[in-house]
Amino acid sequence: MKNKRLKIARIEKDLSQEQLAEQLGVTRQTIGLIESGSYNPTLKLCVAICKALDKTLDELFWPEE
Repeated sequence: MKNKRLKIARIEKDLSQEQLAEQLGVTRQTIGLIESGSYNPTLKLCVAICKALDKTLDELFWPEE
């Protein structure tokens, strides 16, 4: 399942995948894989992403019903 909400939140903060990855201490490829739904991040990484993008876990990672 693609994570379009993460991609939109990142773009709204005017961050590239590379810039977000640098803030989080991961690779650009990791961010790309999360956005494409090919990688399931740890809870620690999910929380760090949420803090970087000023979003909650529900807003970015909870599946829509």
